[in-house]
Amino acid sequence: MGGLSPVHWLIVIVVVALLFGGRGKLSSIMGDAAKGIRAFKDGLKNEDEAPPAPPAPPTASAQITPPPPVAAERPREDVQS
Repeated sequence: MGGLSPVHWLIVIVVVALLFGGRGKLSSIMGDAAKGIRAFKDGLKNEDEAPPAPPAPPTASAQITPPPPVAAERPREDVQS
């Protein structure tokens, strides 16, 4: 009841061999995932190290003029029906 039969041990050994095998597909997939994560982290490091570019000074044609003021509306009178 508490022990494992030889079939259970065989299944455990097969799963361990698949997960940690030398040239298995799963180990190569995990290696590729690790390389991708490492490249992502390196990309974030390089992005942080680059100094931000100073903003360009505004030119006369790039300035936005405000819209003309809107005339004040006349308050509505309450109409009783």
